Amino acid sequence: MAKTISKKDKSIFTNNSLEFLKTYLNNPSPTGFETEGQKIWLNYITPYIDDYFVDTYGTVVGVINPQAPYKVVIEAHADEISWFVHYITKDGFVYLRRNGGSDHQIAPSKRVNIHTDKGIVKAIFGWPAIHVRDAAKEESPTQKNIFLDLGCKNEKEVEALGVHVGCVITYEDELMELNNRYFVGRALDNRIGGFMIAEVARLLKESKTKLPFGLYIVNSVQEEVGLNGATMIAHKIKPNAAIITDVCHDTQTPMMNKVASGDLSCGKGPVLSYGPAVQNNLLKLIIEAAKKNKIEFQRQAVSRSTGTDTDAFAYSNEGVASALISLPLRYMHTTVETVHKEDVENVIKLIIASLKNIKNNHDFRYLK
Repeated sequence: MAKTISKKDKSIFTNNSLEFLKTYLNNPSPTGFETEGQKIWLNYITPYIDDYFVDTYGTVVGVINPQAPYKVVIEAHADEISWFVHYITKDGFVYLRRNGGSDHQIAPSKRVNIHTDKGIVKAIFGWPAIHVRDAAKEESPTQKNIFLDLGCKNEKEVEALGVHVGCVITYEDELMELNNRYFVGRALDNRIGGFMIAEVARLLKESKTKLPFGLYIVNSVQEEVGLNGATMIAHKIKPNAAIITDVCHDTQTPMMNKVASGDLSCGKGPVLSYGPAVQNNLLKLIIEAAKKNKIEFQRQAVSRSTGTDTDAFAYSNEGVASALISLPLRYMHTTVETVHKEDVENVIKLIIASLKNIKNNHDFRYLK
């Protein structure tokens, strides 16, 4: 049984914020169908913002100081990987297509929810028993051979449940705590980011911090299929600067390659990225904030692109000063994504410290 998440000593989290985390993470928010999760997120941040708006595809933006001409964004993405119903056999089994970077190898024996107009339909990923498989030529799971079993005799029974081609499918899994150190569950990539930026809004409000600029707290849709939500909302907001938070790979577990992926660890603080999309002077400001506030951090090089919404903001509107603060995560795109609780707190603290370092009309081109 999953252990109840409890408030630890000296944590910046409240019982209410931890309850929000649990509710928000347990709720499905598949790419292209993020509405219910966005409602939960907006309901939580509403007391801590002055205004909000929602764009055509469902990105939600909470705003503090909406009249200010200088605009700073903090952003995470709201969507999770999932599957689509692609083909229903005459015998009532369902084959799928990815919605985002879903991992076919973890699918067998997983329980899932199929989202239909009639409500949730339960199903399982079936797989032949070990007893009947030929070890000499055993098949591995692939997108061509994994399938869903709905307990139906034929395709008409499947359709009677409201399941049709195009229905979206998410894993059935709930947030838990591991050894009082880690949050574990599906879709921490990147609804944990949505939680962190919401906590930034709460802590700014509760500490009565007055920022000299407009703060746009952005929970974007459709990151998993091409940074689409961030691309659209960046052009709507036209910010002067953007701090993005997402997850990156912890590389300390078996089968990880530090030469390929860097030497990054859960529990050693936020990860700051170096790369063309990261504006160097904004990055320096964040590093100064970390050192001033004694927040431990790590570094990674990301080469041509960050692979996150940072890229969408950086290259929008003739160029927006953008930087990425990442949260180390184990087992990405599985149902047991794992992050260290102290890292979550320190990402929040670092975002707040960085915001306090930004001046009104800050020109990052000339920051010394």
